[in-house]
Amino acid sequence: MVAVAENVQHRLTVQTVEIAPNTTAIRCLDWDRDRFDIEFGLQNGTTYNSYLIRGEQTVLIDTSHQKFRQLYLDTLKGLVNPKTIDYIIVSHTEPDHSGLVEDVLQLAPRATVLASKIALQFLEGLVHDPFSKRIVKSGDRIDIGKGHEIEFVSAPNLHWPDTIFSFDRKTQTIYTCDAFGMHFCDDRTFDEDLEAIEADFRFYYDCLMGPNARSLLNAMKRMGELGKIKIIANGHGPLLYHHLDILTECYQSWSQRQATAQTTVGLFYASDYGYSDRLGQAISEGIQKTGVGVEMLDINTAEAQEIQELAGRAAGIIIGMPPSTSVAAQAGISSLISVAKDKQFFGLFECFGGDDEPVDTLRRKFLDSGVKEAFPAIRIKQAPTASTYQLCAEAGTDLGQAVTRERNIKQIKALDVNMEKALGRISNGLYIVTTKKGDISSAMLASWVSQASLQPLGFTIAVAKDRAIDALMQVGDRFVLNVLEEGNYQELKKHFLKRLHPGADRFAGVKTQTAKNGSPILTDALAYMECEVQSSLECSDHWIVYCTVQDGRVSKPDALTAVRHRKVGNYY
Repeated sequence: MVAVAENVQHRLTVQTVEIAPNTTAIRCLDWDRDRFDIEFGLQNGTTYNSYLIRGEQTVLIDTSHQKFRQLYLDTLKGLVNPKTIDYIIVSHTEPDHSGLVEDVLQLAPRATVLASKIALQFLEGLVHDPFSKRIVKSGDRIDIGKGHEIEFVSAPNLHWPDTIFSFDRKTQTIYTCDAFGMHFCDDRTFDEDLEAIEADFRFYYDCLMGPNARSLLNAMKRMGELGKIKIIANGHGPLLYHHLDILTECYQSWSQRQATAQTTVGLFYASDYGYSDRLGQAISEGIQKTGVGVEMLDINTAEAQEIQELAGRAAGIIIGMPPSTSVAAQAGISSLISVAKDKQFFGLFECFGGDDEPVDTLRRKFLDSGVKEAFPAIRIKQAPTASTYQLCAEAGTDLGQAVTRERNIKQIKALDVNMEKALGRISNGLYIVTTKKGDISSAMLASWVSQASLQPLGFTIAVAKDRAIDALMQVGDRFVLNVLEEGNYQELKKHFLKRLHPGADRFAGVKTQTAKNGSPILTDALAYMECEVQSSLECSDHWIVYCTVQDGRVSKPDALTAVRHRKVGNYY
């Protein structure tokens, strides 16, 4: 592996490595990026992966992000004369993969762009000069010589509707763009250290791939028909080779669980319009925390029967406002409303695309049809911030909880009464977890807290998967554990038990100070500890989060910790 260029100030590097015969990976390493797509935090940066295959003809698969423009183009020119590039395969047109297609075409004027029909439609709006192009779909092939025959696999909705995979039969390498990726920046080209990457691999799946589980299963079925696959050359993070079987099995099992969820929500968005897809993904992430499945569908490109089929069986419907001038979107919305039922829930969000369909008009149509509103319409009046995406995730969680409320009540009633009473005799203290990361803050009342280690000092805390704070309790995140005082906790408990609208300030009206780690300290708490998340263990509907303590203080040495006594164990 050779580092061919570097920008020290922004820690952007470009590396090249031969991953198979006649095949070079061009990896753009963004070491310090801490936000991506739906604004979920990145602990380990990210990479943008591009590939060059040289047979008798030359193929470039994807490009990179605009921030790497000069570094990438210099690297490409150092590997090959761009004028000799015969094909540019565009796996999908999101800017982090296709941001430099126009620049490469200027250097490679005779190259033909190979992409899905939808991708080429998007590209025509991005590339301002005419270019040679060809639509490819599942089963299409190109033979570039020296044994390299590339077969295409249609993989729509992963996570845009325009995605294709490309499989090189000679090297048994499949190029999957976003699928099977992760936001993990490392010098190692391949997945050598499974323990180091598995948390980021899962987090990436949950955020980007989970809402498209059915589409992913269809794509994996087509992958299975290709024969043996040795390498998955993804668009972000290390390539899959050493642990390919383990990680693809994870995708299979996670997607099957998502696709067979008892309850499903249909989320309809407009790709390549405003912030529709990113806001939709944030809402999807919130929904999935409640154990509800999500299926995302592009209302601009989906067939009417697809829209009606999903809307008809979904327990909830969410729509990102499409452009008012889109005839296809208007037809899609009409199809959707025609099958909406009064037992369903709905939610609407603006996309800040400059020509959004009026949200109030559509909202009134749903209400007049008897469909229940799960959360107030999300109105976007400026470019979304981290707080906006948090609001969207919380709105999604509200909808997920709404559509599962009756089912959860039935499950609780079905439990053995004596067992419930016995479990309820386990008592715990009362605490409030508070955290702040950038512009995002959150808090929750907690009682399932227990010391877990002496060297270092550490404890565990159980966090329900549908808690908004879950996104701020990932490995490496910091927070404060506030200990409530016996006889002096009712006001704080009452405040933090209140159900608020998505995006509301959890700390309004509460006296706080700022800890060294930036999180709020509750002034009226008995004690506080500054903590850092070290690891987490998935346990059914909760995460068991192990944390170490960096600092702490007690305000009243003689006071006692508030204790929560329960009579039954089927609730907190």
